[in-house]
Amino acid sequence: MNIKENLIEIKNTFQNSDCLLVAVSKTKPISLLQEAYDAGIRDFGENKVQELVEKQEQLPADIRWHMIGHLQRNKVKYIASFVHLIHGVDSFKLLKEINKQAKKVDRTISCLIQMHIAEEDSKFGFDQQELDEMLQSTEIHELSNVKIIGLMGMATFTDDESQVRKEFRGLKHLFDKLKSQKLPDNFELKEISMGMSGDYLIAQEEGSTMVRIGSTIFGSRKS
Repeated sequence: MNIKENLIEIKNTFQNSDCLLVAVSKTKPISLLQEAYDAGIRDFGENKVQELVEKQEQLPADIRWHMIGHLQRNKVKYIASFVHLIHGVDSFKLLKEINKQAKKVDRTISCLIQMHIAEEDSKFGFDQQELDEMLQSTEIHELSNVKIIGLMGMATFTDDESQVRKEFRGLKHLFDKLKSQKLPDNFELKEISMGMSGDYLIAQEEGSTMVRIGSTIFGSRKS
């Protein structure tokens, strides 16, 4: 397995060359992350706070760390000082906690609102009503240490490409609809994070600006 070659192959398949590749490095050893870094990757995604903190301490300072997994409110404080982007903001309570911890370290943290677009109940995220309630609240305007730069969604895990495409298309439609509205000052919508190793090409065709790819870069996890 050659990570550099894998990255070249993946990039050659991209439908949109401007789409950001976030290398999902969860469970992978430092040596493989360093290989990807040496091949030009600067955006790495982790889904566990402890692992993210440990890797951040050992790897180059110019890496942009993405928190891509479900983030518990009591763990935000451990990454607030350095995290580049939090993909999975799946509740208003979490957003308020991120703002609180960002304020403590005098930062503005970029976030994506995670929308529940899949049919599976196990996926986290806002539904339309919860999003509307947040946007209409007075509290949202008080969160000056977060910047909502876009939306994130995970499609249903299925071989039915039409289902996946429909879910991604729905997220893009919502993104465009929100952009046409008057939004709070801490919203600056420009990114749609959708698409992983199995469905990133469909996601790009439907307007994704950011894809999260792991196994195709690093190979399957060795036990």
